[in-house]
Amino acid sequence: MTTQSLPDGFEVGHWSDPEGMTGCTVVLAPPGSRGGVCVQGGGPGTRETDSLGPLANAEHVTAVLLTGGSAYGLAAADGVVRWCEEHERGYETPAGLVPIVPGAVIYDLASGDPKARPGPDEGYAAADAASGGEAVGGAVGAGTGAMVGKLLGHERGSAGGIGYWSLATGAGETVSAIAVVNAAGDVIAEDGTVLAGIKPQDGEAPRSAELMVQLREFGPAGEPEGPPGNSTLVCVCTDAPLDKRECAIVARMAVAGMARAIDPVFTPVDGDVSFCVSSGEGPSRPFIAMQVGVAAATATAAAIRSAVSA
Repeated sequence: MTTQSLPDGFEVGHWSDPEGMTGCTVVLAPPGSRGGVCVQGGGPGTRETDSLGPLANAEHVTAVLLTGGSAYGLAAADGVVRWCEEHERGYETPAGLVPIVPGAVIYDLASGDPKARPGPDEGYAAADAASGGEAVGGAVGAGTGAMVGKLLGHERGSAGGIGYWSLATGAGETVSAIAVVNAAGDVIAEDGTVLAGIKPQDGEAPRSAELMVQLREFGPAGEPEGPPGNSTLVCVCTDAPLDKRECAIVARMAVAGMARAIDPVFTPVDGDVSFCVSSGEGPSRPFIAMQVGVAAATATAAAIRSAVSA
């Protein structure tokens, strides 16, 4: 397992089902936090991402859900909303607080029991387990059933997981990336070697990107049927003073880290999604989104590699 420190005020909690090979992870944001999102993959499963758009009325984000269970797992957000309401966290309306809980899913149904999916009670449990400081990664939470390198089928893939990485800007701000790695492609080290991908058979372990280019087509006898469902999910947490538009810029820049560490990435069967949540207050400065975005991309790549190393 790996650990990395989160910015002050952020809390992360997990619910894990190691038998069903699924789980969910909740990021609780400090009150008043702003958020942004970038949906990059071709097969996403999301909830309330429109509320993070720079033109949406809601200014703040209460929590972010990262979950297994494919589209079924989005039900876990109901439990997170219930937990937030009970703890008086949410968007103020004339009739009371309304928690804003965007979320995204990975497809892990083929990893264990396809009927084992996070639901409202599991989302509530993950929120209730959330804590700050050092965050723990590996095969926990939404990373429990995650796998990578599945072009030749699930049985030839390698374990994915959840990873963290934190950087500090020159202004002393913390930029942390939380990554749930469940990619169709391989996870690549900084030197270009494969950290996790297709398992070797008869001494050979083909690179996913090279194999995908060389295939005549998917499906016929002797050829792969195609990679099962995938997705890499990232949530960047920072105490830099970003507004909602700048959070969207950082979320978009963070996907560069996915491209550095996963090959291939953003395919039609990957529902890759990047969130950015900022709790920072006080004056901004010129080009702050660019600086934090560069740090977010670096932290994202490191968090992805950390997930499979764990």
